[in-house]
Amino acid sequence: MAIITVHVTDEEKNFLDEMVKFEEKSLSELLKTTTLSSLEDAYDAQIGDAVYDEYLKNPQSRPLSETLEEYGLGKSE
Repeated sequence: MAIITVHVTDEEKNFLDEMVKFEEKSLSELLKTTTLSSLEDAYDAQIGDAVYDEYLKNPQSRPLSETLEEYGLGKSE
């Protein structure tokens, strides 16, 4: 398993300690789940924007499965 070191200020560390208590998770689990969730949301938004921009250029609908496959998110058969 890889180890990642993150440097934070004392104020940020105090905040993280409070969030650990509030979420009832370890600091590692809190940072991992929160960070990955945020990155996944940002990725989804970026893909959505790209698809919408493509639609605006050529406003024709097509099956969702085609779009998902184009962006590497669909099932390959």
